[in-house]
Amino acid sequence: MAMKKSTQKPVVGLALGGGSARGWSHIGVIRVLAQAGIQPDVISGTSIGALVGAVYAAGELARFEQWIMGLKFSEIVSYMDISLNSGLLKGERLMEFFRKDYVDRPIEALPIPFAAVATSLNTGAEVWLRTGSTLDAVRASIALPGLFEPSLINGKLLVDGGLVNPVPVSLARAMGADIVIAVDLSSNIAGESAQANQPKDSLAEQQEDWLAKLKNGLDKVMPNTSPAKQNLPSILDVMSTSINIMQVRITHSRMADDPPDIIVTPHLAHINLLDFHRAQEAIDEGEKAMRAVLPSLMYLYESL
Repeated sequence: MAMKKSTQKPVVGLALGGGSARGWSHIGVIRVLAQAGIQPDVISGTSIGALVGAVYAAGELARFEQWIMGLKFSEIVSYMDISLNSGLLKGERLMEFFRKDYVDRPIEALPIPFAAVATSLNTGAEVWLRTGSTLDAVRASIALPGLFEPSLINGKLLVDGGLVNPVPVSLARAMGADIVIAVDLSSNIAGESAQANQPKDSLAEQQEDWLAKLKNGLDKVMPNTSPAKQNLPSILDVMSTSINIMQVRITHSRMADDPPDIIVTPHLAHINLLDFHRAQEAIDEGEKAMRAVLPSLMYLYESL
């Protein structure tokens, strides 16, 4: 039976998932959608998906992409303000950069409707941030436990939304989407160690040097004197792999209950947690993955 074509354009929702540095692939997805003449009507984002989604909703994606394409590992390190309190990093330097270079508009004033997902550290509840400061909402959504300090918004202590909703399909639907395009960054990454796949070039040596300095700082606070533990993975490797496993499991569970109409799954296992300097690789994978499902999206879009 042929689907009946509606005279009203369907509302397209873009649900951008979490995945730290892998999130630059969202830009490739958005680029292919634009080339196909599709601009999402609503955007929901978790963690890095909230950051890219907010920038896109504000109309600043081109300038943002230009910035990340020039990122070097040394510059990334300069934004990392070591804390060792409730997270390895305070996150203040990074947010100061965004507040200086981007106008922090209220979420409700953005040109494209946007919302971010965070997690209440006190109750474990999923929190949808749909009003107030855009930067504060993004800061809460990216507050990866153990890495960034939690955020305090309206009396609630908030951390990364990936703990409860790594790919916020349900939020996009609640915002009125008829078609939800979900970008899942966790495909084929559980248990992967990207560092093991990287060649030993000067950049890899810079990363190892920074990680060694971080480890030395941690050892002063929590010394490890057991010879049997010397060959264990670094704290960041353990954190990265644990997050990968968690997000894969939660994403599969959430999507089983509330499946999106289109799933975009970039192949990103080779990009590690903090590889923000590898933007071109991530963007290319996002473009490739979106092109693979574009025919299905266009058929669905034109049929409704």
